[in-house]
Amino acid sequence: MRPDGRASGAIGAAGRPRTIAIDGPVASGKSSVGQGLAARLGYLVLDTGLLYRAAARLAIDAAIPLEDGARVAALVREAGIEVRQSAAGDGPIVLAGGCDVAPRLGTSEVDAGASIVSAQPEVRAALLDLQRRTARRGAVVMVGRDIGTVVLPDADLKLYLDASAEARARR
Repeated sequence: MRPDGRASGAIGAAGRPRTIAIDGPVASGKSSVGQGLAARLGYLVLDTGLLYRAAARLAIDAAIPLEDGARVAALVREAGIEVRQSAAGDGPIVLAGGCDVAPRLGTSEVDAGASIVSAQPEVRAALLDLQRRTARRGAVVMVGRDIGTVVLPDADLKLYLDASAEARARR
């Protein structure tokens, strides 16, 4: 049984949770903790911010205005974004249209674009489906905002991280 009294049918081998949700405010250490936990367990780590960066990259490449949530969401669905563990096990690969776009997500243009597309309800809905499909595969640590409440409310293990204002400012 889970601490909340529900059956623990989604607990995997060796009593490990199949889905782990890590939530918290900006700069609270979610990504660092998630990466470390996933590496230790041999799980895929999915920082949902990568998906918003991928959506921004796709929209920028297609010359679609980032504020046009409906068109960006349609593009996200058409691209068939997937997240997989790299063969080396050193992090996720983000595929869009079969191509790994992860190396093209670290630009300031994409960072700014991710903030814009993440505010679009249609894009959030399109990526929500992808996040949940990824979690259904199991053996995943999902990191981001609203993960434990919106994305994976029934995650086997939910963690909420916070940090002092001073620690967050240092990050």
